[in-house]
Amino acid sequence: MKKQPFPKKTVPTMTSLRLALVGVLLLNVAACATTAPPPAPKTGGGVAYQEGVAGGTVVNTVEISARVTAIKKADREVALLAPDGETYTVTVGPEAVNFDQVRVGDLVKATVTEALVVFIDKEGSTGADGAEAAVVLAPKGAKPGGVAAQVTQVTATVEKIDPASRTATLRFANGTSKVFPVRDDVDLSRYKVGEKVVFLVTEMVAISVEKK
Repeated sequence: MKKQPFPKKTVPTMTSLRLALVGVLLLNVAACATTAPPPAPKTGGGVAYQEGVAGGTVVNTVEISARVTAIKKADREVALLAPDGETYTVTVGPEAVNFDQVRVGDLVKATVTEALVVFIDKEGSTGADGAEAAVVLAPKGAKPGGVAAQVTQVTATVEKIDPASRTATLRFANGTSKVFPVRDDVDLSRYKVGEKVVFLVTEMVAISVEKK
């Protein structure tokens, strides 16, 4: 068997969390076999908001897969080939107790759900900005599966409201400012400069591994 070289390519920012979590969540390999090629990513989601109230929720779900092309057991590294032809290397943490059962050719499947919630914090009841993460792994010998989630909170201050263009300028803690459009159904007179806008970003990844 020809040995597969490990790629030198680094993981892009938007893919980093997903593939890093894949590395953490490589679990027990299922007994069933599959010879089908990795399917193309499938997407879904939606937008929800209350009429007349600034903010809302956006949810996006993506199903992705990658084929294991090489394994470095000593370094606990796995090379993954995505459907678009790009290859990435992930490091599998010691939490993945079934790493020794992963083989070249196995298919790693992930369902990634991203949710963004935006609201005006008029009461000042939200806590400090930051991120929290949690990982739930199947015990050794259990069926393949696992879930990882990360929630990040970012708060901005309303710096300017422009009724003519229906935009609001928000200033973030790092000193940067960004202009956001406001929906037509929102009464801008109900809001004022200095109010806090909270962004809650949740990313959840569910992983399974199918035997070659």
